[in-house]
Amino acid sequence: MILKGKAWIFGDSISTDHIAPGRYFHLRTNLPELARHVLEDANPDFAAQMQPGDFVVAGRNFGLGSSREHAPRIIKLAGVNAVLAQSFARIFFRNSINVGLPVLELDTSSISQGDELEVDLEAGTVRNVTRDITVAFQPLPPVMVKILGDGGIVEHFRKYGDFNLE
Repeated sequence: MILKGKAWIFGDSISTDHIAPGRYFHLRTNLPELARHVLEDANPDFAAQMQPGDFVVAGRNFGLGSSREHAPRIIKLAGVNAVLAQSFARIFFRNSINVGLPVLELDTSSISQGDELEVDLEAGTVRNVTRDITVAFQPLPPVMVKILGDGGIVEHFRKYGDFNLE
C-alpha cells in the first residue's frame, strides 16, 4: 500500500487534548464536526488548510494523554493518510490501528513542512520526494496492515468474523 501526500509538521508531546480540544467536548457525538477542529490547538490552520491524503509528521510521544479513541478517529476523518512520528503513546498507537489510521514510528528529522512524501507500508519506507531522501521504518506486522486495509478492526471483523491472520 503506497500513500502519497504533503507533510504537516508538529513537535514533541502532541497530546490527545491538542488533537481533540476539550472545548469541543460537546461534539464527541458528531465526529465529522469535531474533525473540523482536529489539531487546532497545535496548529490553528491545519484543519482548514490540509488536503485529504496529507500526513501529520511529529516528534516524540505523539498522542499522549487520555485514551480518547475519537482522537485518531478525527485525524482519519479529516483525511490524513497517516501519522509519522518518532514515537507514540502506546494506547494512541493501538487506537489508531483499530480505527484504520496508519501510524508509523521513524526518524522524522529529515521531513519539513510541505515536503511531498510517499509512504510504502509494506516495504517500510518513507520517500521524501521533495528532498530525494528515503527513510526506513520497521514495517507493521502483516495483520496490522490487513486491519488498516480493511478500514479498521470493526470492518476487519465484519469481513472475516474473527482475526484473519493469513
